[in-house]
Amino acid sequence: MGYTRKMIISKIENAACDMRLFYKQDFINYLGKTADTDEYYTEIVCEWLLAHLDFFDKIPTISRDKGYFTKGHDGIIKNLESNRTEEMIAMNMFRQSEISKVGKIIDYQTPLKNKRDDKAGKIDLLSYDGNTLRILELKEPQSTESMLRCVVEGYTYLKTVDTAKLLENFNLPTSTVVVANPLVHIDSMQHNEMSEDRPRLKELIKKLNCKPLYFDDKDNYIITEE
Repeated sequence: MGYTRKMIISKIENAACDMRLFYKQDFINYLGKTADTDEYYTEIVCEWLLAHLDFFDKIPTISRDKGYFTKGHDGIIKNLESNRTEEMIAMNMFRQSEISKVGKIIDYQTPLKNKRDDKAGKIDLLSYDGNTLRILELKEPQSTESMLRCVVEGYTYLKTVDTAKLLENFNLPTSTVVVANPLVHIDSMQHNEMSEDRPRLKELIKKLNCKPLYFDDKDNYIITEE
């Protein structure tokens, strides 16, 4: 059964009561089009978000008492049989260190929670190029999550983190620009989405300054903007 435009908007409005978890909603990943208006479901979500950008300001900042730097992060994969593909890719990138377009990978799986019951995940990767600190929302090559999910999840983490404390913990200048970027595989479903007719998604990406980045892993990791 297909959803109508009205049904999708109803789902959006209900979910917007807690923007901390908005990116986790099922409709964020709906792939089809509405039964009545023949619009991509995600385009309707983007349209609503563009009209309510101030709702992102309702996401509370979490400042970690212990800070964001984790001493035990050495990039060594302890379990080679692990099925946590994204985490393993992140650790491999951390060990490579310098990667085109983003500079140095300075951390992975950076915690956001201060208390156990805080509603927040972990930053997949942090990179720094001498001017910009990037919160990279990494997706494995076979991920079926939408580009919209990648964008909103990364931006949610940007709104959640105490950026001043994050910069201090990693000894970065206070003048550093902090942005969030989706990081998806060059042959991924998300990359294909960006070649389709999705003007509202592209406008939302522009408004949030969350330009997608694409990685290739044929040899060492390479990251490009297209």
